[in-house]
Amino acid sequence: MGTEKKYCAICAWRVSCQKRFSVATDAQGFVHCPDYSRDLSIKDNDIDEAVKKDQQS
Repeated sequence: MGTEKKYCAICAWRVSCQKRFSVATDAQGFVHCPDYSRDLSIKDNDIDEAVKKDQQS
């Protein structure tokens, strides 16, 4: 993918975040959070599969 995906669900701070799911998002659901830091253990393939699965249900 060309652009970096930024979702609360893949943020490294998601367990202890107090702003989770309350930050501004754009039309694609990407978060605009100054504290966002990607969890590098989650691969792009995992994200793409989860998004496809969510769209099918």
